[in-house]
Amino acid sequence: MQKKIIMSFAKSKDIKDHVNAYIKVHSSAFTNKHVVDLPAGTGITSKTLKDTGAQVSAFDLFPEFFKTNGLSCSYADIMDKIPLENNKADWIICQEGIEHFENQFQALKEFNRVLKPNGKLIVTTPNYSNLRSKFSYLISESEYFSKFMSPNELDSIWLTQKGDERIYFGHIFLIGIQHLRCLAALSGFKIKNVHRVRTNKTSVWLLPIFYPFIYLFNWMVYKKAINKATNQDAINIYKEIFKLNTSISILTDSHLFVELEKVCELNEVSSQLKGKLPDFNTLT
Repeated sequence: MQKKIIMSFAKSKDIKDHVNAYIKVHSSAFTNKHVVDLPAGTGITSKTLKDTGAQVSAFDLFPEFFKTNGLSCSYADIMDKIPLENNKADWIICQEGIEHFENQFQALKEFNRVLKPNGKLIVTTPNYSNLRSKFSYLISESEYFSKFMSPNELDSIWLTQKGDERIYFGHIFLIGIQHLRCLAALSGFKIKNVHRVRTNKTSVWLLPIFYPFIYLFNWMVYKKAINKATNQDAINIYKEIFKLNTSISILTDSHLFVELEKVCELNEVSSQLKGKLPDFNTLT
């Protein structure tokens, strides 16, 4: 049954199909759990969650677009605050949202605040780390070189209304796997899994041309980094970065589907950080 659900969406272009398939396959992990769906959009995923027996809290910057019977959607601006108590949710699903957030670090910190210890966060976003995206950035700094202009103030504002300060930004803030990994680590999260989704054909075609160079140069930098590493934690971090940079699925998938786990509170993260530069008091 689980394989049938997964395979039925294997070629779907809609990332929501992959997320909903994941929820159905892992339904027992969502049953009787408090799940935050943000941005909830029209409510497709909220309905799937409700059907699994989850307690759903749906939020969106434009809750008026929510169309799911039996559920309500409340207003929330992730740049301000999610209207929930600390350590309230077991899961947060941020589906096709983070590329619209002008302060992604703030968003991840707010997700940390709302999640319980060891709570899970699912983030999906157009894959800015696949080979087509890398090539598009090289050519024109655009999301897709043959279809879209570079981000701009004409095409990249998707929704605004007169007399309303809400702005729905387009894909201005596309994020790759390494940027997401770093911001997540600084927000008390660790990547638990990167799930496969539909492959991007252009990236597959580019793979045999560029992969040998990608692997070689990343290996060289990785070896230099671990030779300078002073402890096992640093080696583990560099190893994770190398694996993500050379992952064939990340280089070819159309979207990133990342499952993260909250491993510590925000104050614990900040207390463990140590800057590379000398202390300001010692600078002359």
